[in-house]
Amino acid sequence: MLSPWLWKMLWCDGGGCRDTESCGFLVVIMQVLQHRKGAEIYMQLRKLGASLDWSRACFTMDPAYSRAVTEAFVRLCDAGLIYRSESLVNWSCALESAISDIEVDYKELSVPTMLNVPGYEDKVEFGTMITFAYPLEDHSGEVSVSTTRPETMIGDVAVAVHPDDSRYKDIHGLMCRHPFTGRLLPIITDTTVDMQLGTGAVKLTPAHDHTDFQLSQSHKLPRFTVIGGDGRMTPDCGHWLEGVKRFDARRMIVDALVEKNLFRGQKDHTMSLPICSRSGDIVEPLLKRQWFVCSKEMAQKSIQAVEEGQLEIIPHFYTKTWRNWLSNINDWCISRQLWWGHQIPAYTVHLANSPGQKEEQWVWGRSEDEARHRASVKYGVTQDEVILTQDPDVLDTWFSSALFPFAMLGWPQQTPDLQHFYPNSLLETGSDLIFFWVARMVMLGTELTGQLPFKQVLLHSLVRDKHGRKMSKSLGNVIDPLDVIHGVSLERLEQKVKQGNLDPREQMVAMEAQRKDFPTGIPQCGADALRFALCSHKMQGEDISLSISQVLSCRHFCNKMWQTVRFTLQALGNNQVPAGTLEELSPASAMDRWICSRLYSTVAQCEHSFEKYELHLVTSALHSFWVNNLCDIYLECVKPVLSVGKDTEPRRAAGSVLYHCVSASLALLSPFMPFLTEELWQRLQMLRNGAMTDTSLCVQPYPRAAQLAHCHSPAVEQDFQLVQEVVRVARSLRAQCGLTKERPALWVVCSPTQASIVKTYASAVGTLSRSSDLHIYCPEGGEDFVSPPPPSGSLMELVDHTCQVHLHAQTSVDSENQIIRLAHRREKLLSKMQDIMPQIESSDYLTKVPAHIRQQMERKLSGLQQEVKNINEQLRTLEQTQT
Repeated sequence: MLSPWLWKMLWCDGGGCRDTESCGFLVVIMQVLQHRKGAEIYMQLRKLGASLDWSRACFTMDPAYSRAVTEAFVRLCDAGLIYRSESLVNWSCALESAISDIEVDYKELSVPTMLNVPGYEDKVEFGTMITFAYPLEDHSGEVSVSTTRPETMIGDVAVAVHPDDSRYKDIHGLMCRHPFTGRLLPIITDTTVDMQLGTGAVKLTPAHDHTDFQLSQSHKLPRFTVIGGDGRMTPDCGHWLEGVKRFDARRMIVDALVEKNLFRGQKDHTMSLPICSRSGDIVEPLLKRQWFVCSKEMAQKSIQAVEEGQLEIIPHFYTKTWRNWLSNINDWCISRQLWWGHQIPAYTVHLANSPGQKEEQWVWGRSEDEARHRASVKYGVTQDEVILTQDPDVLDTWFSSALFPFAMLGWPQQTPDLQHFYPNSLLETGSDLIFFWVARMVMLGTELTGQLPFKQVLLHSLVRDKHGRKMSKSLGNVIDPLDVIHGVSLERLEQKVKQGNLDPREQMVAMEAQRKDFPTGIPQCGADALRFALCSHKMQGEDISLSISQVLSCRHFCNKMWQTVRFTLQALGNNQVPAGTLEELSPASAMDRWICSRLYSTVAQCEHSFEKYELHLVTSALHSFWVNNLCDIYLECVKPVLSVGKDTEPRRAAGSVLYHCVSASLALLSPFMPFLTEELWQRLQMLRNGAMTDTSLCVQPYPRAAQLAHCHSPAVEQDFQLVQEVVRVARSLRAQCGLTKERPALWVVCSPTQASIVKTYASAVGTLSRSSDLHIYCPEGGEDFVSPPPPSGSLMELVDHTCQVHLHAQTSVDSENQIIRLAHRREKLLSKMQDIMPQIESSDYLTKVPAHIRQQMERKLSGLQQEVKNINEQLRTLEQTQT
């Protein structure tokens, strides 16, 4: 389908091996896992009907792609944009790896909270601050410090106070002694210390806190790592703590402080707890030597690209988010200590003739041979003297993913695909990936290719459960699209939870949530219903709270489409419609002209909304046209014409209009419902003269408003709104009076202009309102409208201030209920009049209210007064009837 919508490219990240001795075995496992996971993703996409270029699908661990990753690393190193340094990184002890800043979620705690932590059987308490004392070295007193992480105090190297804090003026420059290590800690001053936080004195642990690390650089303080990468205390902590888990050590240290009479209290503390988004572990800042990407300059170019209009971010409010984040970006740590991924193409260098070498020496290269050659040149030795050991770490997965727009097209080679498709036009991705992926694609794409990787970025919303919660395995609210498409029992949902990697406690919570949300499982909905439901939500800026009931509603719409096409096939029978185009569509009757104009307006709405990527407006327009215009109105009105046995000109004209409306609507819906629309469209083709049976809807040109411009009539659509209001009021009267089966006579009392419109659509008014006879009465006279006024005692309701609808039932109407209804209606009208009267009677009404507004208010008041008068007359008639 050549629609305005552009479907995103498919990508998936894989993994590599960092253990060279067992590399072959692990690579085989990796390939099996990739194939299994990739096949599952591909199957989901195919079942969903994703229109993708499957010939260009690739994994980031494919050989050609891996070469591109290595090339990018080497080029950035050569340009001085990648460097190795010792710095604090966000560390997940559960993964035993560094993680990116943007992979850290923050949980806000306002009260002490018990949380599950990976690797701990019991919950751990957070949200408290303890205070303990360091005795001064000269025994003249003590200095108390507060911390939320007492387990790090073994690594304290100093105490900092604000130079203007009068409480500590006398101890500037003094020393206090660590109670467990015996280490002397200087008391330093720094203006960054918050005098209002805790005691105003801050313990400094540079190897485990980002702020403390910065202070250690300013004051040239040492750094001691006391928590290892596995989350256990290091040997530097002493035998009593070595090997103890960090949060178990927390309790032991507090107990030891109490025993030494140094504990000074504990209180609740509001805090923001860093949590690894991948493992759920509490993030531990650790001092590590890692590889970093210099990001400041590249980030500035990315900001400039948006500000100068070279790159458009949709929705536009993300532009501010983009600028703020990139303006405050830190250098990007790209080292990961994982088993899977692209092994970093950097090597430590050991020179055979330099046994006393102490400092790390590094080189990089596209291969080990190239790295060896670089080392020999750099250190002035022969290649035989160079001993290389490749860094066992792997690259952050987002480093390889950031290269996707050009690496998957064959970069660094100038392949035909790269020349033809790069740069891309549009990137469509989740709003949660704006920093993980989008910003990094822009930065590395611009740096390595000299061009922006795309011109537009469309950020869609996140799909959440019906309660608005993020989908999570532990919550049991993850919805597999295949389960929605095919349906699934509750038992099977529970089996999936048990087959996962949740611990037993989380399994119970997840299954309980499933029993609550899906007590009978998920019914079969179909791919088209799921697609349409997702696209019916506003995708720009608002998360999607998806409920199965919404998808079921869309499945009902699918059934409506099927029934409509079946009716069309039956109504047209063996009479083939002309094989004309939309440009040749020629509506004859008033109803034909109206539905064709509505079709034009719908196509125009689709075009406009597609251009702005507002899919919810497209689906809304298409649903409204099919259900409200085509089915509820047009089909009902043309049934008598189509049911005529003989082949007449009106029948042929109506059949042609019906066929083209249904066919064009199927084409408009095809991007959202590819399976159903294809099936129904193929069936319609049998009605066309000279129709090709080997064609497919998905390759047909998408309908354009220009093809139907000759059918567009705003006046017709405006006029028909009056008809719809008349019908709505007539139906409302029928329902209020319980006239479900009777077909009462209908009077429309209106102005000459309105009377002309109602007369034009008289047949439609009669059919849709289910009245036996239609009378048009115009009090102002006119030879075209000589119908008598409605009989006394008829049921009346106002359409607007100049138009009334009267129903006259042949059988008696329950007068008591009718009196109650009219009295209730009169109360509402009088209430509206009371709201308007003070405005009209105010002293400054004529001077402050514009003339056109005064006219509107006066017409409205006149209409209300007239309706109240009519109701009073009806009430008098009914009361006389009762007596």
